[in-house]
Amino acid sequence: MVNASVVPPIGERIRQERLRKGVSARALAREIGVSASLISQIETEKSQPSVSTLYAITTALGISVEDIFAQVPAEPAASVSAPASAPASAPETISALQALGAARRRIGPVVRAAEREVLTLDSGVTWELLGQVPDVHTDFLRITYQPGGSSSSSAGLLMRHSGTEYGHVLSGELVLTLGFDEHHLAAGDSVSFDSTTPHSYRNDGAEPAVGIWFVLEQ
Repeated sequence: MVNASVVPPIGERIRQERLRKGVSARALAREIGVSASLISQIETEKSQPSVSTLYAITTALGISVEDIFAQVPAEPAASVSAPASAPASAPETISALQALGAARRRIGPVVRAAEREVLTLDSGVTWELLGQVPDVHTDFLRITYQPGGSSSSSAGLLMRHSGTEYGHVLSGELVLTLGFDEHHLAAGDSVSFDSTTPHSYRNDGAEPAVGIWFVLEQ
């Protein structure tokens, strides 16, 4: 059983990256076409973004969705220091090892069902991170669209982002809008396309749609 309490602090990660790049909340909101108050609500965890809004934010900030799942780096511990005989680069090495150790449970090689990080997005969509490898920018996800769920909180809004998208529907049905075409996906169906093509997903059915999605970012 998936432990839904394992939730990455995406609001803090977004805020951290925004500040690191010197972008104001108002400027970010203006670039992706949402209100500054929505950015504030997302960063303070008072609201969750839709799939399309999350991709718009990560694209604007130049980060990947995989980066959103990463832990917020902790402040260096005062008690950790390099031995006097160690070379000058030792503190950086120690910090890198600490970061690797903190992230190891998400990296794998095995991610147990109860250890998955679960992200509940707006509009009835849930993402579960199935795996992560350092420096390999891919989104390996188990996705669930509840009945009536969609990738955008605004009807008809299409999203686009870098990468190549692969998906396989395990159960239920999804409607994929890809460019000017609609594709009805049932259990057992698969899809692959260039993610820069405007697209969206929605569940018009009476049961949850569940699938395995893999986005290889470029």
